[in-house]
Amino acid sequence: MELTILICFAVYTVLLFGVMWLTSRRSSGNDAFFRGGRKSPWFVVAYGMIGASLSGVTFMSVPGGVYGGAFTYMPLVFGYVVGYAVIAFLLLPLYYKLNLTSIYTYLEQRFGLASERTGALFFIISRLLGSALRMYLVVFVLYEFVFKEWGMPFWLPAVIFIAIILLYTFRSGIKTVVWTDMLQTTFLLLAAAVTVVAILNKLDMSVGQLLSKASEAGYTKMFETDVSHPKFYWKQIVSGAFITITMTGLDQDMMQKNLTCKSLRDAQKNVLTSSGLFVIVNLLFLALGAALLFYSQETGFALPVGDNGKVVADKIFPSIAFSLSPFTAVVFVLGMVAAGYSSADGTLTALTTTFCYDFLGFGRRREASEKRMLTIRRIVHVSFALLYLLVIIAFRPFHTQSLIDTLFDIASFTYGPLLGMYAFGLFTKRRVRDWCVPVVAVVSPVLCYILKLNSQQWFGGYQFGFELLLINGLITFIGLVLAGIGEKVSD
Repeated sequence: MELTILICFAVYTVLLFGVMWLTSRRSSGNDAFFRGGRKSPWFVVAYGMIGASLSGVTFMSVPGGVYGGAFTYMPLVFGYVVGYAVIAFLLLPLYYKLNLTSIYTYLEQRFGLASERTGALFFIISRLLGSALRMYLVVFVLYEFVFKEWGMPFWLPAVIFIAIILLYTFRSGIKTVVWTDMLQTTFLLLAAAVTVVAILNKLDMSVGQLLSKASEAGYTKMFETDVSHPKFYWKQIVSGAFITITMTGLDQDMMQKNLTCKSLRDAQKNVLTSSGLFVIVNLLFLALGAALLFYSQETGFALPVGDNGKVVADKIFPSIAFSLSPFTAVVFVLGMVAAGYSSADGTLTALTTTFCYDFLGFGRRREASEKRMLTIRRIVHVSFALLYLLVIIAFRPFHTQSLIDTLFDIASFTYGPLLGMYAFGLFTKRRVRDWCVPVVAVVSPVLCYILKLNSQQWFGGYQFGFELLLINGLITFIGLVLAGIGEKVSD
């Protein structure tokens, strides 16, 4: 089976490079790399956004989360829809009106250069760590299930994956990523659909019967009404909305794809369509989770457990996929690779864009030649690929807790200042002292970290979850209000 997986992986890689060749043969300059020539069809971007939003963590965590959590993930998804509406009607009009390439250029226009670089730096830290850890999970799972049996060291598949991503994004950047994301999304959905069909065939069950039995077993419960429960549905909806606003609307990686559309109207159609598709896709992955649990019950398949004897939810999907048949194993591997690539390729391009525009001043350096900028951009792109690789390899000894918890911690501390800065810029007309913004943006996460460490002692056992993002944003907002005392109101 290992040889079959290797051959399929090679074919998939050839497909990616085929897409790269088609998208870059006529335009591989800086405009194609950073903006895609502003010619991307909105429906291609909308479909590809599914793959870009579903990382390897989501690919395994959503189906696995049905064990113990039923369908209570869905209110979070409904919150995503609210967040996408805010992006479509508040943030996108702003970005298109200002004709932005890097969305953090807005902070320079609103507050000053220090503010722009502060926002860009928080994005770089957040995405470099967060996306690298998502890619780490893909490498880790494939290493444990495939490459380990070949005697490979862990770092080798990591090098291979990053090298492939670097090569197919090197020439045309975001223009290539928009189209490869469409391919990645297809394989992600194929992995889920094929596994569901294989399980239904094994159990001689229809989709309707599966959903009926899932409902009887309580797996389809969506709304947790206990206010004290971590997944209380209103808390999930509000969290989902702010997760989307910050991790999509204030994120260069996700917004750069949207800004390649031909017009604001096309970008809005893309965002609203992808939000609807996201609901359908998450329902598919939750149905897959129910199918995996029924398969375990009906066949006696032992769910994977950790050292503490508890079921490891994130390993349910891969363990059953590899046990069903060689075909489902191959499709799962391709789905995981697609999840990793779709998360990493856009991020690598966005990191390069942000550094070039917000730190090297590409939008302001009119005197620099296209050739000179091309050389600088390629050096930056390779440098970020190497940093990406170093984070993946260096993280392995520290992989001792749930990775999704680590990712949420990173997002809470790094996206909070961005949320506060954009909220202050959009909903007030006050000016601030530009040099104060970096200070406020650093102090806010530090205060939140102190709150997180002492919350149980200070607040009667209460533990902060993703709501720490909102508190972080609020502290930043208040800090900017204080930093603006005595300053003039904007016109």
